[in-house]
Amino acid sequence: MFTKILIANRGEIACRVILTARKMGIKTVAVYSDADKDARHVELADEAVNIGPAPSRDSYLQAEKIIAACKQTGAEAVHPGYGFLSENAGFAKRVEEEGIVFIGPKHYSIAAMGDKIESKKLAGAAGVNCIPGVNDAIETPEKAVEIAQSIGYPVMIKASAGGGGKGLRVAFNDKEAFEGFTSCRNEARNSFGDDRVFIEKFVEEPRHIEIQLVGDSHGNVIYLNERECSIQRRHQKVIEEAPSPFISDETRKAMGEQAVQLAKAVNYQSAGTVEFVVGKDQSFYFLEMNTRLQVEHPVTECITGLDLVELMIRVAAGEKLPLTQAEVKRDGWAIECRINAEDPFRGFLPSTGRLVRFQPPKETMFASDTSHWFGVRVDTGVQDGGEIPMYYDSMIAKLIVHGTDRNDAIAKMREALNSFVIRGVSSNIPFQAALLAHPKFVAGDFNTGFIAENYADGFKAEDVPHDDADFLVALAAYVNRRIRARAAGISGQLPGHGVTVGEKYVVIGLGEGGTNTPKPAVVRDYQAVSGSSAVETGDKRYEICSGWHLGGTRLRGTVNGQPFAAQVERGVGKNPLAIRIIHNGTRLDALVLSPRAAELHALMPFKAPPDLSRFVLSPMPGLLAEVSVQVGQKVQAGERVAVIEAMKMENVLFAMADGVVGKVLAAKGESLSVDQPIVEFV
Repeated sequence: MFTKILIANRGEIACRVILTARKMGIKTVAVYSDADKDARHVELADEAVNIGPAPSRDSYLQAEKIIAACKQTGAEAVHPGYGFLSENAGFAKRVEEEGIVFIGPKHYSIAAMGDKIESKKLAGAAGVNCIPGVNDAIETPEKAVEIAQSIGYPVMIKASAGGGGKGLRVAFNDKEAFEGFTSCRNEARNSFGDDRVFIEKFVEEPRHIEIQLVGDSHGNVIYLNERECSIQRRHQKVIEEAPSPFISDETRKAMGEQAVQLAKAVNYQSAGTVEFVVGKDQSFYFLEMNTRLQVEHPVTECITGLDLVELMIRVAAGEKLPLTQAEVKRDGWAIECRINAEDPFRGFLPSTGRLVRFQPPKETMFASDTSHWFGVRVDTGVQDGGEIPMYYDSMIAKLIVHGTDRNDAIAKMREALNSFVIRGVSSNIPFQAALLAHPKFVAGDFNTGFIAENYADGFKAEDVPHDDADFLVALAAYVNRRIRARAAGISGQLPGHGVTVGEKYVVIGLGEGGTNTPKPAVVRDYQAVSGSSAVETGDKRYEICSGWHLGGTRLRGTVNGQPFAAQVERGVGKNPLAIRIIHNGTRLDALVLSPRAAELHALMPFKAPPDLSRFVLSPMPGLLAEVSVQVGQKVQAGERVAVIEAMKMENVLFAMADGVVGKVLAAKGESLSVDQPIVEFV
């Protein structure tokens, strides 16, 4: 067994590998860019080596620097994680040539499966069901349109070296095929250094279901059941679960056996995943093989009780697989939510900056302890006070739950999301909460178009309706009562001018996520127990008991005898007196005032926001990659104005109305902040 391994990655997957290596008694070496010098994976590792500037092309994608770090530290093996160089056959070969073990498949297996065009040919030869399409690289957008017409719309335009939703477009007509080919090719060239693109038939109403497998160097390959990954946004997975609520045991067995056939055909030795698109009739077709560990591997670990990272390390060290196909378990139900740094209420735009507060829910299972899986697990590479840089992927953490069945897992996940505190950057937690509460998701009735169909106009606050909005009002009144009780107890107050607690309040919702209609609330302590109050609002009564204290972000307790978890924040927006309550993804920003103060508040004048319609503003922090207009140019609504790169994605800004460019206020290559003006129209 190895004594020291180097992790050629960053973030949560680097931390994940370190935890298993530590359990196995193996020392670890982290590599880091200038932007990651204070990152969590650097702190967790036994040693750390700087490999260059922040952009990944100058650091994490520099194979020679990583090999040099191995030699410098005496690391005997390299675990690539996922992304970056994990599926780079040239890197795996170079590592092997230097006498270092690559903890992953052999370079020839990566090469065979990493090329999406060649992999389909190999899959067909191995007896794996393949989807109709043209697997030869396409040279021009005109040719792409011609091929798309011959296959029949809709079609999927994919980069041969693509992955993670990058270098992929779906086209429903000639215009989308032409533009999608060009955009896909540019994105592939910038992200992977390989601009080959092919086209295949897009199966409508498909499910994305993948088979996890693992093989050793002794000819053994087994599959570890499936993962349901159909909840996707722009082809990137949002929620994953195992097992799938859709396929039968017969389909599961057939998919697993075909995945094993493919793995054996390329002498696969490590953990890998074969992805399938599955139709309504449970017909399935090969999509691609990921020759690495998947982001969503924890759900498989939960239901099988296996540590996939440990299996990868042991296989790389030459050991045989410790179990047979018949010994693979399927125990309970696991769900994973990807917690991303993005604002779901602003079109899921990336959000970067400092994590003012990062308090994940309490873990009750751990990646390094396979003896007890049921519960909550958090895989992350960040920590309180850390930075979310603009150079890398937007994922902050993976939240995983393991329940006895699907309903239990959904309930556990909703509770865990309620307890996940993230401040300083926006996150997609409200969106995750909405998905988990959606009747079709709960029923298991969905496909890869679920998000596009149900949130076609974007995601708005009203898309997260609370099943009891008065409960949020009651919590706001309860919190305000605790705040005033604390203030009333401070000594040294002037006689006759001290803070009084009172019982009658009016809760006034502020802006998005709340109603502006004032809601009367009466709050009375109903027990001698500290923190127990009865709140009456409308015709409802809520008996709330909690140990919440001033400054706490989590509000845990019971309401009418039932446990709950919510989040609370004071001084939100531009109002230092406002209270924010978050529960089940719904947010209420409110002022809690005395009845007389509420009367006076209603008389306050409204200050209209400034008119910014003449400006094109940067909707996110990022790098201005292109300014497509110039001063004096006439621009029509929908015309391309600028391109911003953020978190490895290209974001195009379009004109919202006809106009003439008066000023260009930002230059190509400039780092932009949120709402920074780029172009002004006259």
